Amino acid sequence: MASENSQARSRTDELRSLVPLFALAVAIVAAVTDPTSAIDLLLMAIPVAAFAMWAFVPRTPLALVTIAVLVPVVAAQRAGTHEPLMFEVSMLAFMVAFWSRSLPEAVTLGLVALAAPAVVGAIETHGNVAVGIWIIGIAFPWVIGRAILRQGKLTAQLEATRRELARQAMLEERRRIARDVHDFVGHGLAAVMLQVTSARHVLRRDPAAAEDALRSAEEVGRSSMQELRRNVALLRSDEEPGVLAPVPSAVEIPALVDHVRAGGLPVELQIRGDLTAISPGVGLALYRIAQEALANAARHAPQARTALVLELLDGHVSLVAQTTGPLPVLPEAEPHRSRYGLIGMRERAAALGGEFDAGPNAGGWRVSCRLPLEGADGLPAGEGGAT
Repeated sequence: MASENSQARSRTDELRSLVPLFALAVAIVAAVTDPTSAIDLLLMAIPVAAFAMWAFVPRTPLALVTIAVLVPVVAAQRAGTHEPLMFEVSMLAFMVAFWSRSLPEAVTLGLVALAAPAVVGAIETHGNVAVGIWIIGIAFPWVIGRAILRQGKLTAQLEATRRELARQAMLEERRRIARDVHDFVGHGLAAVMLQVTSARHVLRRDPAAAEDALRSAEEVGRSSMQELRRNVALLRSDEEPGVLAPVPSAVEIPALVDHVRAGGLPVELQIRGDLTAISPGVGLALYRIAQEALANAARHAPQARTALVLELLDGHVSLVAQTTGPLPVLPEAEPHRSRYGLIGMRERAAALGGEFDAGPNAGGWRVSCRLPLEGADGLPAGEGGAT
């Protein structure tokens, strides 16, 4: 951004430095086309000097430059000669339109410049100066200068908007990746740790049960690794964006519950309605929210009972996960840790125009969300490009 601003300033400075050169060329043309006295040469040199001072001396007031250009130009045409000097006024009109600090200043100085042809027409007696044409020749550069300035401002605004949109897209992509990594890695590790803990508890008194728990942990680990590889490959497959690997949906929530129940978590599932009516994006969000809720229950309250209820009603689907029973007291550092799971669930619901709530209640801990069947925008919020 800083480099772009410096480039824009460099281009503007280059344009400023060209103004005195054009002014000098106009003065030379005016001097060679009509008889010229020493006084006329001095009058022609003053606008060139004024333009040079403005171009190379910082903070030279435009009002001062306007006076220094208009007075000698008008005076030099007292005898109806040196009409090419009026081009100096045209350049002045463009300059005040483009470089004025405010619109009122640009309008005021532009009107002063526009009055120059009328003054010349009033003081010269031969009628050689085409007043009407020069009024147009001064007004048109002023309009062009304002148009270029406006276009530059709009371009800068569009560029700033583009950068902000790119930044927001990058932040949203980082949040999405964080949610997915939490889902893929966190849930898999939680399930593995649950099985390993079960195996450790029964290792000495029931080796067979311990072996079953370790075998289950191995299966969960392999499954998590496969899912992680699948999603990493999906993130890398820029060449074929239309080829998407299958993602979980709402109809797979019963299998998820069976898997968690096999791991030792007491959980019940109630479904009211046809899960196939849920769009893929909403189904994925429901699956991930249910997965996170059950993982939290297994991690923090493995001895409590969890009831998971899915209900379709009035174009919406609601999910409620109620964990009832003793909840462990968290260590001192735990209450202040970042709750990425809750943040991810809330972001998934918000992205689809739904509602989400989670927190303790009288019976234990409750997670609830309500989503439209088609999502807020009707688009699936899947992995690898989902919001």
